[in-house]
Amino acid sequence: MDGFDADDLIACYRAGLFPMADAREDERVFLVDPPLRGVIPLDGFHVSRRLARTIRSGGFDIRVDTAFAEVLAGCAAPRPNRPDTWINATIADLCLDLHARGLAHSVESWREGRLVGGLYGIALGGAFFGESMFSIETNASKVALAHLVERLIAGGFTLLDTQFITDHLQTFGAVEIPKAEYRQRLAAALADEAGLF
Repeated sequence: MDGFDADDLIACYRAGLFPMADAREDERVFLVDPPLRGVIPLDGFHVSRRLARTIRSGGFDIRVDTAFAEVLAGCAAPRPNRPDTWINATIADLCLDLHARGLAHSVESWREGRLVGGLYGIALGGAFFGESMFSIETNASKVALAHLVERLIAGGFTLLDTQFITDHLQTFGAVEIPKAEYRQRLAAALADEAGLF
């Protein structure tokens, strides 16, 4: 999509679309509008007892927006079970632009001064569009997600969009909803004024 910029990307999120790429090395970007959308109902977020103990132990230092580019790179990095990614240079540049505008955010898990996991997403109105997460230590991204949800609730957000649903996200209470219902929830959330960071 030649000439596609951060303003266009904001308009896409507001319309219920999100960007992807076929591979990290492919500079092209396409827009996705799935018939079913993954969301985590904020009032139905589930944390297992084990994860709750991990959170209470304080083993991770949680920071917000201190290493956005590094979190983005961590999410785009290949993993043994995922050799390629949908985050290409074009998407990364657009997200960095949104971060500079105060619209893209990272929640980071640190241990002993080292970034060991986190997530990033886009905040518009009362909607947070969770883009990706990564972890190089057990539970690092899960703890970041739990902290994100806490901040979303405290900030008055009403929609946590996960785009697609995975077995992993289902353990936190993620569900799929039809496109029409998603669009209604999105419109209501965009009309809200929420504060996150």
